[in-house]
Amino acid sequence: MRSACFVFNFDTKKEAEVVARSLDPEIKHKIPKTNVKVSLSDKTFTLEIQANDTSSLRAACNSYLRWINTALNVEKTV
Repeated sequence: MRSACFVFNFDTKKEAEVVARSLDPEIKHKIPKTNVKVSLSDKTFTLEIQANDTSSLRAACNSYLRWINTALNVEKTV
């Protein structure tokens, strides 16, 4: 089992909540061969990804990091 953990420290609690809410549908949908856990504590958002193999872990990391980036860009634009 391979794993990766990303910890994001945001400037505001609102930013962390926006990211957490925007990823909720993706977490419910699930990426094959992966297990994802998220946690939110004040201004800190943590994303933990476990996968059966390196390529699945890489694909999941790329997807979630892009979704986080997109959520932040949309929030800044709106």
